[in-house]
Amino acid sequence: MKEPKRMQDTIVVKSAQVFPPDTNYYGTLFGGKLMAHIDDVASISATRFARNPTVTASTDSVDFIRPIKVGDTVTLKAMVTHTGRSSMEVFVRVISENLITGAEEVAAISFLTFVALNENGQPVEVGSVVPESEEEKWLSDTAPARAAYRKTRKDHSKELALFFKKI
Repeated sequence: MKEPKRMQDTIVVKSAQVFPPDTNYYGTLFGGKLMAHIDDVASISATRFARNPTVTASTDSVDFIRPIKVGDTVTLKAMVTHTGRSSMEVFVRVISENLITGAEEVAAISFLTFVALNENGQPVEVGSVVPESEEEKWLSDTAPARAAYRKTRKDHSKELALFFKKI
C-alpha cells in the first residue's frame, strides 16, 4: 500500500501570455490551445503524484467561463483531487489576467482523469491523496459524484463505439 500524499504536493502552476497567433478571428484564445495547456499541467500533476508515467484517460470536462483576450496571461493551477486504484482525477483552474489593469477572472475549469503505468504499460497502484484546505476538502468531498458520472459516461461511450462498429 502506497503512503498517502497531500493534495498541495501535487500542485502545478503554469503561466503563459496570449499572443495573436494563439487567437481566433475574435481575438480570443483558441479553445484547443487552452486545452493543450490544461492537459500539460494536469499531466505533470498526475505524474508528480504517481511517480510513474501517466496517460490521459479522459478529459471529463472543460468549461469555458469567459473569453481570454490577446495580451492577457493565463495561469493554470492543477492538482490531483481524487484517486482510484491506478487512476487520478486532476482539477485545473484557469485564471486570466489583464496585465495592464491587473484584473483577474476565472476563465475556465476542467477535470481530467489520468492512469499511472509501469514500464510495461500496465496500470499501477497510485495510493490516496489527502485534502487539507477548505478548497481541497470540497474537491475531495464532491469527487465520488464526479467519478460515478464519469463511469456512466464511459459505459455510454463504449456502447456508442460498439454501435458504430456495426455500421
